[in-house]
Amino acid sequence: MSHKDFASADGVTPRQRWGAVLAIVGAGIVAALQVGKVIIAAPLLRKDLGLDLAAIGTLTAVFSILGTVGGIAAGGVIARFGARRMLMLGLLTTAVGTVIGVLAPGYGVLLASRVVEGLGFLMITVAGPAALQRIVTGNRRDLAFALWSCYMPAGMAIAMLASQAFADWHAYWWCAGGAAASALVAVLLQAPATPRGADLSWRGLRQDTVDTLGAAGPVLLALSFTLYSLMFFALFAFLPVLLMERLGLTLAQAGLYSAIATAANMIGNLGAGVLLARGWRRSTLIACASAVMVCVALVIFGAALPAMSTFLLCVLFSAVGGLIPSTLLGTAPLVAPRPALAAASVGLVMQGSGLGQVIGPVLVGGAIDRHGWTVGSFIVASVGIAGVVVAWRLRRVRTASL
Repeated sequence: MSHKDFASADGVTPRQRWGAVLAIVGAGIVAALQVGKVIIAAPLLRKDLGLDLAAIGTLTAVFSILGTVGGIAAGGVIARFGARRMLMLGLLTTAVGTVIGVLAPGYGVLLASRVVEGLGFLMITVAGPAALQRIVTGNRRDLAFALWSCYMPAGMAIAMLASQAFADWHAYWWCAGGAAASALVAVLLQAPATPRGADLSWRGLRQDTVDTLGAAGPVLLALSFTLYSLMFFALFAFLPVLLMERLGLTLAQAGLYSAIATAANMIGNLGAGVLLARGWRRSTLIACASAVMVCVALVIFGAALPAMSTFLLCVLFSAVGGLIPSTLLGTAPLVAPRPALAAASVGLVMQGSGLGQVIGPVLVGGAIDRHGWTVGSFIVASVGIAGVVVAWRLRRVRTASL
């Protein structure tokens, strides 16, 4: 591995750089853990606080809603104050929100705590790629971003598996907050400082937003992430239910199987880094992965297959789909209108991700309730075909390897 693979202006060694990369990826995993903890702790929350499914859904959706509306703004703030500084602030905010949640006397305060956690999640997920962009360059850049893209499936899988050890959600929350504090210390010790940008102003933030939205690259990447998230969460938001109905699993077993299928997403995340390093076009990876997801979804939703075959197809759907977020997140800084807007470009892409997470479960869930599982396949297929079209359009963006 060459020293040219790293931004070395401050004389930091490659070993230290990879320590920083792992600390930043760890911060992302901790952020994703906060998303997954509500999903898997839902039965405990319902029992202790008497919450209905709508209330649980709101606790989960807060993160996606904040991501949908605040991505570019977060990118602008991060560009002004520095990615490392805002990454640490995001982890601190997450830890504080978790403590507020533990001490919540009722649903209102718990919901407020999720808003605080969601702000931390937004800062972490936008600042993380911006920090990596300054740390790793050259041939190892795509690998670093492939590792970063594992944060969501890794965090969700850990949340699902860790839940088996807790009989009380308060203890789960304390551990999640401790994880955020530990990640904060790791970033403080490992990640090099990033310079501040120009002073923050509403005029500058507005101009950054206009410039980012006016560039074809970030907009197309955001649209592609919306379509991917819609496809992925259309299936995985209801995967435990699907597994319980098709495989006859208990809730605990469905959680374990769901964790395995979710973790399979990391295979594609890391595979994208390898393929990009070997010269694959980014648009080709996105198009091929979208096409395979369409074919697999048609079989999962529409065919009466043996139970284990259905589960294995879910694993395949997740693994192949993992090629897309890794490619998108690694490409976002490259297509920014100017280097100073790298964080804003990532923020816009994350807004696309959040939008898909909000739309997917609602759209597919309502359709399944009315027309059965088969109709879900047609929705996912339509979205996947649109993903192929967007990937083809990305070829026109004037950036190397697209």
